[in-house]
Amino acid sequence: MKIPSFPRSSVGMQLATLRRRVWQRWSVAGCIPTLGSGNDKMLFFLALSFYTRLPGMAEVSQAVGNRCDRLPHPQALDYNRLPQAAVYLPLIGWLVGGITALIFYLADLVWPQATAVILALIAGILLTGALHEDGFADVCDGFGGGMNKQRILEIMKDSHIGVYGVIGLLLLLLLKVSVLVEIPAAAPLVLLSGHSISRLSPLLLMQRYTYARGNDSKASGAVYQPSFRELAFATVIALLPLALLPALCAVAIIPVLVATLLLGHYFYRRIDGYTGDCLGASQQVAETIFYLSVSALWIFI
Repeated sequence: MKIPSFPRSSVGMQLATLRRRVWQRWSVAGCIPTLGSGNDKMLFFLALSFYTRLPGMAEVSQAVGNRCDRLPHPQALDYNRLPQAAVYLPLIGWLVGGITALIFYLADLVWPQATAVILALIAGILLTGALHEDGFADVCDGFGGGMNKQRILEIMKDSHIGVYGVIGLLLLLLLKVSVLVEIPAAAPLVLLSGHSISRLSPLLLMQRYTYARGNDSKASGAVYQPSFRELAFATVIALLPLALLPALCAVAIIPVLVATLLLGHYFYRRIDGYTGDCLGASQQVAETIFYLSVSALWIFI
């Protein structure tokens, strides 16, 4: 909708200024929580364009007619800062989890719950381009077939999927379906929370460990270690959806954190750190552990 212009009088200029401030306050970018820097909004849209298949910065700018000067220009997206954009992973989880929850809710009105769960999982995979699932499969292949650090890293870098990856991914998806069909009443909220909380795990690994490929990898120079302030910000964002679930479900955070720490220790012991595939695998493991924990706690609710 086009906002009408005003004559260049003193009153008209004041109204135009007020109009611009109102638009800025209620724009898409104005609704994004940040750490205080204006560049944080660029990092969010950078994360949005990489971690999802949703419209990127160019489409967002075009949708609002480029009328909001608080939205970064599409050309301002610097992919060298992509590791820094990972701090917005839990917020991306809100988006992906919210859409998958909506798909489940609508599908559950028409089809059996198992079908609704499968459709919700398909929606999540399409929204992210199977980015995290691909990392999980690569980790299964690498750590399943490699006997030393060099061999593990070589296998994970191979674009082909092996037997370990196929079996691991298949069992992971079956486990998600079997758990989610047992909590019909709160499945949409569990999906929303699971996608948000699980995306905190990669940040914990990035903060605690170092990148495993060293100087031999093109991405090694862009690896980023979140500060404690950024990690606290991401933690608050990740845990907020838990407020929509029964209070007892907050206990599910403990198994997720324990699984993340054990997985990080395992990665460190085998390859002296983490890779991008390890981060994707940690998200998938954390998401599944959360579903399992909530399902177990649901007996007492």
